[in-house]
Amino acid sequence: MKNTIVNIQGLKIGKGETTKVNANIGTSPNKSNLSMELKKLEAAIAAGADAIMDLSTGGNLDKIRQEIVSRSSVPVGTVPIYQAMVDAGEKVTADYIFDVIEKHCANGVGFITVHCGVTKAVTSLLSENPRIGGIVSRGGAFHASLIEKTSNENPLFSDFDRLLTIAKKYGTTLSLGDGLRPGALADASDKAQLKELEILGDLTLRAWDKGVQVIVEGPGHMPLNQIAANIALEKDLCHGAPYYVLGPIVTDVAPGYDHLTSAIGGAVAAAAGADFLCYVTPSEHLGLPNVEDVREGVIYAKIAAHAADIAKGVKGARKWDDQISIARKNLDWQKQLDLAIDTDKAKKLRQLRTSEPLEECSMCGEYCSLKK
Repeated sequence: MKNTIVNIQGLKIGKGETTKVNANIGTSPNKSNLSMELKKLEAAIAAGADAIMDLSTGGNLDKIRQEIVSRSSVPVGTVPIYQAMVDAGEKVTADYIFDVIEKHCANGVGFITVHCGVTKAVTSLLSENPRIGGIVSRGGAFHASLIEKTSNENPLFSDFDRLLTIAKKYGTTLSLGDGLRPGALADASDKAQLKELEILGDLTLRAWDKGVQVIVEGPGHMPLNQIAANIALEKDLCHGAPYYVLGPIVTDVAPGYDHLTSAIGGAVAAAAGADFLCYVTPSEHLGLPNVEDVREGVIYAKIAAHAADIAKGVKGARKWDDQISIARKNLDWQKQLDLAIDTDKAKKLRQLRTSEPLEECSMCGEYCSLKK
């Protein structure tokens, strides 16, 4: 049975729903500070994130995950293969991967990213069709490395029914990860990416048949003119399943501004039918984000999501814009600021740019067109 809307612990994602935003937080091997991650959690939720993903790879991973889940007021997702590889490294076994997955589900996470489409057949396409960026997904790289070293198939693909049994038991949504997502514009829409997507479409039907909810993950880095076609292809190959995209980032030349490049791509993607945007912070490609990076990343992604909802005609989306437009026409500054997507920043700029208590702003002053 088709499931074009998923309900993750009360959060509805899919056709006809408002476009939702996820914020990634989590430690790294170089920086592990639980207190800092909890501050990022608070900042992300305060800025309007609809979901959180804990991508930690440093420190006490069990404690970090449990604290984030217990303190979060929105659904939390994880990527269990990270912990499996951190704990066991090259000695990791299929059984251990599944044990970690079950532990995460039992901890109450709402969704897990699982890179089931990184198979022997898909990874072989990379050697036949070399990429500039290679594999940029950590989870995808872990599975590809295991396939190369052991010559064994990815257990999340070969034993997909075992994964479904665990997900069904705990009511956990599977986010079918795009382990071969493009990490450079030149790699977008290549054979490996599209073959993985085809596999995920088949797995989506198997999950639905077992009563397991599915989200399908997508790119990545992608030229602006390829985005709409990629969304349409995913919706076709994956039978209308909700689509979760990272960006897409539409140019590779803007480190420090990739929250903007991803918001541009995210707006186009969501307007074309993507349902869930993963934010990108100003620190993308540069380092671990701080609290302000997290806050700013969420705001940019929320703007993209809302712009797309207007384009898609989501019920009630335009009402917010009309309200602020009326307040702007009436020079009702307090209402404008209250309605702003980032009230704190709008208030600060108003105070800095218009120091006197003017009826208008300091741009036009007495020549304000709205006073005519």
